[in-house]
Amino acid sequence: MQRRSALAYLLASPALTRLHGNNKTLPIPSKRLKISLNAYSFNAPLMAHTMTVEQMMDFCVEAGIEGLDLTGYYLPGYPQVPTDDYLFSLKRKLHQIGLELSGTGCRNDFVFANKSDRDREIQLVKNWVDATAKLGAPVLRVFAGKSDLPGYSWTQISNWVVESLIECTEYASKKGVIIGIQNHNDFIKTADQVIEIIQRVNSPWCGLILDVGSFREKEVYAEIKKAVPFAVNWQLKETVFSGKTEMPIDLKKTFEIIQASNYRGYVPIETLRKGDPTLIVPEFLALVKPYIF
Repeated sequence: MQRRSALAYLLASPALTRLHGNNKTLPIPSKRLKISLNAYSFNAPLMAHTMTVEQMMDFCVEAGIEGLDLTGYYLPGYPQVPTDDYLFSLKRKLHQIGLELSGTGCRNDFVFANKSDRDREIQLVKNWVDATAKLGAPVLRVFAGKSDLPGYSWTQISNWVVESLIECTEYASKKGVIIGIQNHNDFIKTADQVIEIIQRVNSPWCGLILDVGSFREKEVYAEIKKAVPFAVNWQLKETVFSGKTEMPIDLKKTFEIIQASNYRGYVPIETLRKGDPTLIVPEFLALVKPYIF
């Protein structure tokens, strides 16, 4: 107890809240945010096999990026899960170069009327929950699925999505993995829709991958503000939409929303412009960095 009291006293000491050599007070961040890279930024070279996942990891370190959101379909054999030897080799490399995984992702679709089809997709997610746990990532990104299905209402389809997510989330919780459902402008288009689905799943192991570029039916920053309490991870993109009009993201407004929320942790950036991502990513990174403290 004496040691704890002494530590508390030292942390509260004015001397420790000032910059060395002057009287300026150190800025105390209200939220601990870190930058991650969504692997989709390197989709073209990864899919063309002109860059390996390991080379992308090295790029992150060289660029000063602290984390990587490693989408599963860039790993060999997807949708099959790679061998443990391969997964553990990635985990070892991440440790060696000082890079963390902020999440992983798989490409699933729960919008099927046939239960056996949904069961297949549920198993796909479970398989990648196992891979995510082995890699040591905290979050697995999943999708709801297609935007609609002829002959079925949004409510009917949402029931299938919720039932599927509940089963996946119950499985993931036993592996220490959070299921993050992305608003992808597919079946889920608005903040209200994704909030309803997450609230019906009703588990601390299910949250939102907040994709700033996929709220297109209502005012985007109002949608982000409404959805941010449910965020467990992000996709911070260079552009957002007002209806069908694409425009540069207002980073100041976006980070004001994040800082006013309870979100802490990684904010993965994602660039979608055509061109060399080794040049494009650093350009966006330079714009984002001033807001990370």
